Amino acid sequence: MALIQFTDKGLYCPQGDFYLDPWKPVNRALITHAHSDHARWGSKHYLCQEQSLPILKLRLGENDFQTAGWNETVTINNVKISFHPAGHIIGSAQIRLEYGGEVWVFTGDFKTENDGISTPFEPVKCHNFITESTFGLPIYKWKPQQEIFTQMKDWILQNNEAGRISVLIAYSLGKAQRILKPLVETGLPIFAHGAVYNVHETLRQAGWPLPDIERVWADTPKERLAGNIVIAPPGAEGSSWMKRFSPASTGICSGWMQVRGNVRRKNAGATFVLSDHADWPGLISAVKATGAEKVFTTHGFQSAFSRFLNENGIASQEVTTAYGNEEEESVANDENNQPV
Repeated sequence: MALIQFTDKGLYCPQGDFYLDPWKPVNRALITHAHSDHARWGSKHYLCQEQSLPILKLRLGENDFQTAGWNETVTINNVKISFHPAGHIIGSAQIRLEYGGEVWVFTGDFKTENDGISTPFEPVKCHNFITESTFGLPIYKWKPQQEIFTQMKDWILQNNEAGRISVLIAYSLGKAQRILKPLVETGLPIFAHGAVYNVHETLRQAGWPLPDIERVWADTPKERLAGNIVIAPPGAEGSSWMKRFSPASTGICSGWMQVRGNVRRKNAGATFVLSDHADWPGLISAVKATGAEKVFTTHGFQSAFSRFLNENGIASQEVTTAYGNEEEESVANDENNQPV
């Protein structure tokens, strides 16, 4: 019997009687990271890497949470479980399972470049490897992060000189923290949408050394925003919330901006090809580093990536999961009827 089975509820370990990142409520869920497509409400018991706990509590409320440190072994029904850095966002982990001498690793989402804030990706040897393939096509090859950060700073400073607000579209968990380094280096005040601000403050309270930023309120004076920086989640694009920023230029931070057609459709002032997922070379290097006998490819261009692996002597099979829409954040109102 395989150590992980692909079911309609999620990735199931029958020997341990638990699920990995289930998309339906289950009794026991092991969670790779706190993005909404991997960490869902409704399960009875949760096990996660300890750095993910504050955000899981923010998003799922109080539940029965158990945590483990990096490389710490937790045993459930004789299955040895450990969490290993995935480098995707703060607290993101690969989950290693061992039972009867057989080892499986589930990556969740990951990237191989060290972003300077999340614990860097570490390859884990295994017999069977389950990998994401969000950007599993050769066209996706990222430039070094520092090069993108330099472009971002130059764009912001040009906007500042022209009196324009720089609005950066970035996921509230992950990218919003990652881009703070170049933003701080501009010396300009940083403002944030409520979704970004809530995650930021949760991480600060958990001990992460993040800079001070200000939340955008309905009554935030326009002169406070003029020429400065605002971070907003993708859900804010095209919303009434965005109309308060004028004059402004919008910069989109996304790996999808690698494709010119996506850039044209967005019609943004600037695009920054910055992703928290592995690019094509990263996916290949990660697979090879595991030494896995078989690779299962999930969400993304799983068919193309699986075909490439099979054609290059690495046994592979594509599988269907419910992952992929990690942070579809919408603009809503909080209890004080303030835009969040």
